Parts: sequence; structure tokens; C-alpha cells
Amino acid sequence: MIIEPRMRGFICLTAHPKGCEQNVINQINYIKSKGAINGPKKVLVIGASTGFGLASRITSAFGSGAATIGVYFEKPPKEGKTASPGWYNTAAFETEAQKAGLYAKSINGDAFSNEVKAQTIDLIKADLGQIDLVIYSLASPVRTNPKTGITHRSVLKPIGGTFTDKTVDFHTGIVSEVSIEPANEEEIENTVAVMGGEDWEMWIDALKEAGVLADGFTTVAYSYIGPAVTEAVYRKGTIGRAKDHLEATAFTITDKLKDINGKGYVSVNKALVTQASSAIPVIPLYISLLYKIMKAEGIHEGCIEQIQRLYQDRLYTSGAVPVDEKGRIRIDDWEMREDVQSRVIKLWKGATTETLPAIGDLAGYKTDFLNLFGFDIAGVDYQADVNEVVDIPGLVEAEA
Repeated sequence: MIIEPRMRGFICLTAHPKGCEQNVINQINYIKSKGAINGPKKVLVIGASTGFGLASRITSAFGSGAATIGVYFEKPPKEGKTASPGWYNTAAFETEAQKAGLYAKSINGDAFSNEVKAQTIDLIKADLGQIDLVIYSLASPVRTNPKTGITHRSVLKPIGGTFTDKTVDFHTGIVSEVSIEPANEEEIENTVAVMGGEDWEMWIDALKEAGVLADGFTTVAYSYIGPAVTEAVYRKGTIGRAKDHLEATAFTITDKLKDINGKGYVSVNKALVTQASSAIPVIPLYISLLYKIMKAEGIHEGCIEQIQRLYQDRLYTSGAVPVDEKGRIRIDDWEMREDVQSRVIKLWKGATTETLPAIGDLAGYKTDFLNLFGFDIAGVDYQADVNEVVDIPGLVEAEA
């Protein structure tokens, strides 16, 4: 079939297998071009199929020669209906890993569940013995707590007062004003339950209890802080409360890992176009202005560049891992440079539908968004027939 992008709001309903494959190969080639990293050798990536999780799996495998297990929740293809992009990304990654002689297997299921945790532990025991790195990169709007059976849903809302500011419809380029009512206590608690550190800690507890964590083990979860212009809806909103919980959990995990000389870290990453960030009002406008400045300065990074720098210059450099005053790894340092942020604020004030094409990089935003689904990738023939049914070579079926 010929596959074209079909949009509904901030979601694309289709994905292109060849485009996703090329996108993954481009990321692999970037990692190879940067040279070897003296990094991990046996890695579990939870949330491994898109964004920072996928970039972490690629960097582990092709930067450090690591055996990798990926856990994710993706929709498989059916005849006449495409899979979700993470399915095609994983198929491409595992195909390339196997060609390179690298171990790569994965489990497609609910990472929040006890069943998927147990199945992952069984796979580690059978194939790898122990692991030396766990990347936690889940982005889900819903989580069912396996202990309570309660299903929690997150919300993107401010706390304490109504938020009103500019946003942009990145499909049309129209800049408008958006108002968001504040969250109530229940919504805050639910967002923390979904996006905080509870599940990350559950994973590490289960893995440690099973004896599959190597001495000197490291685990990293990803967070974001961002600038003043987004803080009311992000860092000081419901998501920010969840991120506070996630960051506190790193210290709890580190305490629990002392007997195996282990460490838990949170890495604060740069603002990037992801399916999750596209859903947050204000963020697309901020990113389009930020991209314009960072590209002009020669310091723009995508997911793969960010994670390569995280591994090379932070996690696996000689000596102690550099952290800020709150114990966080800061790989958002270029985004948060004072000169970059002061220019964003100036541009923000003058951002309108008319001025944005000149002062922002909305075209770059749109391209990155389409790239998430395998579209608008250089070198791919989108007029050619393509088989939508693609198998993942190392897929282990999730147990019901």
C-alpha cells in the first residue's frame, strides 16, 4: 500500500515502515560516526521504541556494543492498517542489531504490570544473567497500579490558578491565546501516580530482588525543567509535580542500591518534539522559537545527539558523574544558557501568526513531528508501494 500521513490533532494515525527504518538507520550511523563509548554491556530500556528511549537503546548497542532488551507498548500492523511508529522503529533497530552481531530482544506489553516485569526478569536470567544499566523512559497518559488495581489518568494543567498565554497550532501556524483551568488535588495525585517515580522504583525493586542487577549497576530516568515561559503549565504544573516525585525517587533508588554499589540518576534533557510534548499547550511555540536560536548558534540537538552526549560526557566519562545542586544530570545545559533563554523571551513577546514564520522554526518543528511517524525523511520514496506488515525479529510475546 501507499502510506500517507493522516492527522488528528497532535497525533498521526499512520506510520511509514520504510521512513521509520531510515530514521533508525540515520541514528545508528550518527552513533557510529561519534566513535566508541566505554559504556554499558547489558542494558534494559523501559520505553524503548521512540524518542529518548529508542535513542538510548541505539546508543547502548552501537556506541558501546551492548546487548539490549527493550520493553514497550506498541500497536502491531494488520493487513491494510499500519502499526504504531514504535513497532517499525523496533523492527528496524533489531534487524540492524542482529546484522551487527548484537543481542536484541524485546517484550511488547504493559510495562506497568507485574506480568511484564516478571517476564522481563525471566528473559534477563535466561539470556543475559545480569544487567548493568536500566533506562526508564516511559511516556503514558494512563497507568494501572498493579498493587491497587486502580487506573490513574494524568492531566496537563497548572496548579493554583488559571493559566493564560500564547500557543501555536503547529499544523496551521496560527498563534492564539490558550487558557487552562487549574488542577484539583485528585488530578495532581493521579498525574504523579502515572508520571512520577513509583513504577521506576517498582522495576528496580523487582530486578534487584531477582538478583539480575550487576555490581556497580546504574539506572537513569528522564526529566525536563524548561524555561520561565512554560513553567506555569509545565514545571509548576501537574507534570512538574510528577517530575519532582521522579527526581526524589532517584535518591530512594540509590539508597536501595548501596549494597551493590548502584546509582539512580535523573537526567534533565532538552525540549524536543515528541508525541508527548506536542500535546502540551505553549510547548510547540516555545520549541519553534528555541530551535531557531539553537540552530543559528550551532548547538541544536535531537534525541540521538542528546543521548550520545549524555553517555559520552556524563554517564561514562572518567571520574564522578557531574550533577547539579539537586543531584540531577543536566544535559539541557545548552538550551538553558542565559543568552539562549533571553533571546527566547524577546521573541516570545513578539510572536504572532504573522511574525512566527520569520522569528521561529515552525517548519523544523513540523518536520520533526512528521519524522516521529516515518514521514518526511530524506531518501524515502513515499510514492512507492510498501508492505505495512513488518515483523520484529527479537520479539518475545507478552504473557497475558
